[in-house]
Amino acid sequence: MSKLGVNIDHIATLREARKIDYPDPVQALTLVELGGGDGIVVHLREDRRHIKDRDLRILREVTKIKLNMEMAATQEMVNIALDVKPDQVTLVPEKREELTTEGGLDVIALKDQLLKNVGLLKDGGIVVSLFINADLDQVSASHKVGADMIEITTGLFCEAKKESAVESEKEKILNACKFSRKLNMKVAVGHGLHYTNIQPLLDIKEIEEYNIGHSIVARAVFVGLERAVREMKEIISRRW
Repeated sequence: MSKLGVNIDHIATLREARKIDYPDPVQALTLVELGGGDGIVVHLREDRRHIKDRDLRILREVTKIKLNMEMAATQEMVNIALDVKPDQVTLVPEKREELTTEGGLDVIALKDQLLKNVGLLKDGGIVVSLFINADLDQVSASHKVGADMIEITTGLFCEAKKESAVESEKEKILNACKFSRKLNMKVAVGHGLHYTNIQPLLDIKEIEEYNIGHSIVARAVFVGLERAVREMKEIISRRW
C-alpha cells in the first residue's frame, strides 16, 4: 500500500505568524499518527521561517513514524542531518524569496556537490531522496549521484487547468516513475496535491509515497488534524 507523509511545516507557519510558542508541530505528530499517517515531513530552511532546530530534534526523539527532513544541499544542513539522524533526507532547491519550493533540483548541474553530500548522508545511515522534476535526464542523474529515492514534483500537474495539460503532466510523471523503478530507486510524489487533484495519480502503481502538507493542514482548520489525515489516507488507500 502506498504511504502518506504529512508535511507539518504549516503548523509552524501559524505559530510564527505571531512569534509565539503555539501551535507546536510536535503536538501535531500524535494526531498525524492517530490519523494513520506513515510519516512526517519537515523542511528546515536556512532562514528558519517555520520549522526550528528545536522542532526537528524533539520530533526525532518522540516520533514512532518516519521522519523525513527536507533541506537544501548545504554543508550546514548536512551536518545537522548527520547529528539528528532523520530516517530520510529529501534534498530540495531553496531560495529565500520563494513562498514555497519552486520546481525540482537541477541534479545535472549540481552533480559534484550532490555526489559529495549524498555520499556523506548515506554513510551516516540516512536514506537520501532528491526532489526533482518529471524529467528522465534528471532521474538518470539522480541515480548516478547515488540517491536511494526520488520525489517527483507535482507542481505543474496541480497547476494545469485544461484536461489535455493534466494528461500531459501525468504522462511525464508516469514515465519518470517507471524509469526510476527500472533504476531501482523508490518513488514519491508531492507539491500542491489536495483531496481532489490527487485522483488521477492513484493509478500509477510505481508511486510508493505521497507527501502532502498544505491541503491537509488547511482541511484540519475545519475538521481537525486527525480526521484530515485520515481522509487523505483513505483516498490513497482506495487505489488498492
